[in-house]
Amino acid sequence: MNHGNISPEIAKGLKVLRSRIAKAKIPSSKLDETLNIATWNIREFGKKARSEAAIHYIAEILGQFDLISIAELRDNLTDLGRVIEVLGPFWRAIYSDALSDPGGNQERIGFVYDKRAVAFTGFAATANPPRAKVGEMYMPEFTWWREPYMASFSAGNFDFVLLAAHAQWGSPAGRMKELQSLAAWIDLKRQEKTRVDKDMIVIGDFNVETPAQLAALTSKGLQIPSKLKAGTYGTNLAQDKHYDQILHYPVYPQSFSNQAGVLDFYTGGTKDLFPGMEKAAFTFQMSDHLPLWMQVNTDIEGEKLDEIIRAGR
Repeated sequence: MNHGNISPEIAKGLKVLRSRIAKAKIPSSKLDETLNIATWNIREFGKKARSEAAIHYIAEILGQFDLISIAELRDNLTDLGRVIEVLGPFWRAIYSDALSDPGGNQERIGFVYDKRAVAFTGFAATANPPRAKVGEMYMPEFTWWREPYMASFSAGNFDFVLLAAHAQWGSPAGRMKELQSLAAWIDLKRQEKTRVDKDMIVIGDFNVETPAQLAALTSKGLQIPSKLKAGTYGTNLAQDKHYDQILHYPVYPQSFSNQAGVLDFYTGGTKDLFPGMEKAAFTFQMSDHLPLWMQVNTDIEGEKLDEIIRAGR
């Protein structure tokens, strides 16, 4: 982390933030053994320039993890570049194109990662819905407000595709259809013979508000890590909403450790981070969402050997 020549006020804020981060009890990751993955909706990140303090605070939070998906990353990437500069020379970003219509909200989806812990392995794409021929054209059978984005990564001997999404807000019926379509698409993708990797982690802001919406998202076999099933976490600042999710298919069940949770940077108020700032303004400096994280066991050689033995019987 390269906080550099910061003001005493930012230094004091970082000390407070670090004490809040410590309460999350995020275990350290170990090279080739474990990987800390997170998802964070950083409110309108890039729409309006963040203050210097916010850039350092956001970098401090991202630096607790090895691989993070970011929702609400806007078309202007200047602030993302400022954050990566603070994170240091080993950090990289991959991001989708911005969607300029009102539904897309000038948003991208981004992945930020520490290349010392995890490697990008070459595949990155938006999700393409299945198409049917209509006249002379092939048209998508369904659409999303914002196409999910995915990329392939490797850590230890665990290779996987990380797929991130930001579901529509506003219309519960439209959101339900999106979640159902997304679950069906992911199920089709994992059954492809030429897929990049059979291990897929699904992550992002799905705006889940009801059990029925969560059931739609998990209807094709996606599972929530056991630590997050208890329902004791929330990803809004009040921690009573479950908008953000991390899900996986249990291909190698032991890979998904019982280490997961929320990083609460808000409890304790705004004054120690941004003196005199009201909560609403605070959400546009930091966010109105909290990061959701889990730790993955990446040393899966034993599980792979067991799979080979079972296949040979």
